[in-house]
Amino acid sequence: MKFRAKIVDLACLNHFTRVSNMIAKLAKTCTLRISPEKLNFILSDKLASGGVSMWCELEQENIFSEFQMEGVSAENNAIYLELTSENLSRALKTAQNARALKIKLTNKQFPCLTVSVELQLSSSSSSRIVTHDIPIKVIPRRLWKDLQEPSVPNSDVSIYLPALKTMKSVVEKMKNISNQLVIEANLNGELNLKIETELVCVTTHFKDLGNPLLHIVSNRTVHFDLLLEDVSLQYFIPALS
Repeated sequence: MKFRAKIVDLACLNHFTRVSNMIAKLAKTCTLRISPEKLNFILSDKLASGGVSMWCELEQENIFSEFQMEGVSAENNAIYLELTSENLSRALKTAQNARALKIKLTNKQFPCLTVSVELQLSSSSSSRIVTHDIPIKVIPRRLWKDLQEPSVPNSDVSIYLPALKTMKSVVEKMKNISNQLVIEANLNGELNLKIETELVCVTTHFKDLGNPLLHIVSNRTVHFDLLLEDVSLQYFIPALS
């Protein structure tokens, strides 16, 4: 197995960093899938009480200026790695305004994802290299079947969400009153966030959001409950898309 890649465009580097930061907030560990065309960050939590599942897909040609990889075999040309999300996020934080960032698969007494950041020195035209060795676990081929893109059933209602900062602010305030949130959406572009307790009922209404063009026959309203314990906005956005 071989993997090395390079990012030189600052906008691409910042985008890659933001994706890593988001994943670090969702889970302690994640799976990085490397294939010739794409990078995938995967969360697959199968706890009986519910958990976070995520399939994040990045087209390598849109992010990297250089990209080389060889998978476990010609028939299975992919690499699956398990890593601590925070380690990658912390390494990328040092790459702000960097000249370039290189990532490669290495073996330094243990498997590593080595992140090398080229930083320009402010006092001269020279630069220095900051290197982070992130410990990883190589996931064997027999376990790949558990890390496939999740199948999502056809939705009865899909709706465009309002500004995420606005939703986050509303949910965080509601969390102080109740640990359960009711979400309602319909095909008229209306979304309601509601909490109910024995003492109070509070509803926030969003209108004129619009609906994606999908093959939906009936004008239905979908209603479901969401526990707000340890909630993060990213947890429930996929359920409405």
